[in-house]
Amino acid sequence: MTMFSYKGIDQEGAVKTGIVEAETIEIAQNDLVHLGLNVLDIKTAGKLASGFFKGSLRRKIKRPEIIEFATNLSVILKAGVTLLDALDDISQTVENKHLREAVNDIKERIRTGVGFSEALTFHKDIFPDILVRLVTVGEETGRLEQSLQEVSNHLQRLEDLADTVKQSLIYPIFAFVTCGGAMLFWLFYVLPKITVVLRDMNIELPLITRMLLAVSDFSTAYWYFGLIVPAVFFIIFKIMTRREAVRYYVDLLKIKLPIIKSLVFNRLMAVFSEQLKILIVSGITIDRSLTVVANAVGSEVLKKVLSGAREQIMTGSRISDALRQYPIFPQLVIRMVDVGESSGSLDSQFGFLSNYYYKKLESASAKLGKALEPILLIVLGTMLAIIMVAIMFPIYNMIGKIK
Repeated sequence: MTMFSYKGIDQEGAVKTGIVEAETIEIAQNDLVHLGLNVLDIKTAGKLASGFFKGSLRRKIKRPEIIEFATNLSVILKAGVTLLDALDDISQTVENKHLREAVNDIKERIRTGVGFSEALTFHKDIFPDILVRLVTVGEETGRLEQSLQEVSNHLQRLEDLADTVKQSLIYPIFAFVTCGGAMLFWLFYVLPKITVVLRDMNIELPLITRMLLAVSDFSTAYWYFGLIVPAVFFIIFKIMTRREAVRYYVDLLKIKLPIIKSLVFNRLMAVFSEQLKILIVSGITIDRSLTVVANAVGSEVLKKVLSGAREQIMTGSRISDALRQYPIFPQLVIRMVDVGESSGSLDSQFGFLSNYYYKKLESASAKLGKALEPILLIVLGTMLAIIMVAIMFPIYNMIGKIK
């Protein structure tokens, strides 16, 4: 799929601009015409514009809104309402205008004869791939409402875990901000005023005080570097992570760093297991399931591993034997998959694994704040102690001279 930027006039005479995704420029133009737009100009969008457009959509449409959409659509379809009527009802109640525009676009495409799953593919930046895949299976099997409910449950589980992680980080962040603010207050306000008095009294400043004073003077004179340097590093990091090789090593570092490695690894195993269970239950073949999961887990390391395992399975290897070739998978996963293959209960084994790793992830999330607390206190306490020592030494010398 390629991103195309366009400019056109709608049926009410208003000028519309935006970005649309399609395989070719002709298909993109036809899609816009079907939506009632008179296209004035259309061209391939630049990488920067495409990336900004995709990123802005992800930020504007949150996961809970996708969960609500899938849940409501499933409930309405179970009541016997047709798909078009269901989408029409939902579009009238959706508060997010970007999601409402996407639902209306999907509705119009269905009216022109496009399938629901195919219409969803035009909004891959909004709807996750597993939703599109399960909708495809639901249309083929007549279990669309069930597929939507399964996706909703899966996304809700991910959202609950994200909330758990955020709650566990509230105290460390609060402690960091509070102590950091106190440290900056002493460094930029108290220390310079005290050193002025000490210099006027011709008191020799110790080395640690002179060093901190140099840092304070530099920071006061060039404070804007504190804003520019992090911004530059962030932009460079974002540009570099567009390369697959860089993303691979960043993701590899995440599963090797202390403290956070258990959090990241358990999340990968939980998402991997649950999505495979959902896809297998829905009747999707293992090779297609591994492709979907590889693109959905959000880790280049696991994506590369699953792609390699898929190639081995396609050549006749058992799933457990293919996974055994990669150290990233624990022996528990290998054993459960082996049992599932032998007994024909692969979906049940992946269900067990997903529950197991979700519980481990919840436990790791709860312990994260407690693990960071002593490290944070030691670092900030040491820095505050250095500042206090730098202030108290010259004051002690001053008192001695007064006596």
